[in-house]
Amino acid sequence: MFKSEYFRIFGLINLTMEFLDKHIEDYSLDHSSAESDILKKINRETHAKVMQPRMLSGHMQGNFLSMISQMIQPEQVLEIGTYTGYSAVCLAQGLTEKGQLHTIDVNEELEKTVRGYIKEAKLENKIKYYIGDALQIIPAINEMFDIVFIDADKKNYCNYYDLIFDKVKPGGFIIADNVLWSGKVLDLQKNKDHDTVMIDVYNKKVHNDPRVEHMLLPLRDGLMIARKK
Repeated sequence: MFKSEYFRIFGLINLTMEFLDKHIEDYSLDHSSAESDILKKINRETHAKVMQPRMLSGHMQGNFLSMISQMIQPEQVLEIGTYTGYSAVCLAQGLTEKGQLHTIDVNEELEKTVRGYIKEAKLENKIKYYIGDALQIIPAINEMFDIVFIDADKKNYCNYYDLIFDKVKPGGFIIADNVLWSGKVLDLQKNKDHDTVMIDVYNKKVHNDPRVEHMLLPLRDGLMIARKK
């Protein structure tokens, strides 16, 4: 998530981002692959040292992203919104031998920490980390992507989708996080803030796009998964 959005957006989110019963979630995690040492470290230190740690993808969603990556075995991945690097490390797990993940964030204050995690994960040659405005950086990345993961400022989700669509390979995937927005999208009459409205606009945009097959997966805070035809 971009620095300028931290307090404005995440101050609005209640503490019920996860919709799954806690006991079911715990059972699911107990019967899923464990976090690697570096993911445990990122998880632990993010919660201890960084503002708004709920922005972290976390164990369950991280496992899902890692599994998707390992199934697809992408050559090129784009992530919009790095935060502390947890999801980047997960998405990098399935990269081909010469594959690369490009991850963009505007928060320069976390750069040293994130680069340290990337190095510790031995992914310096796999992950290219950019600091700046994604709307300006993306056009300069001359690659076609197998996976795009959008987890940045909600007001620009539609702009990111339009900007990257022609850069996604046929059969490639666009995954957007937080598309249930702690359930606020269910009542737009009550929740008229700009971010809730824009998330709903994004969901409808993907749903009505004949160029993709899609599903909204109610995992954690919701993932909209679109496959380009």
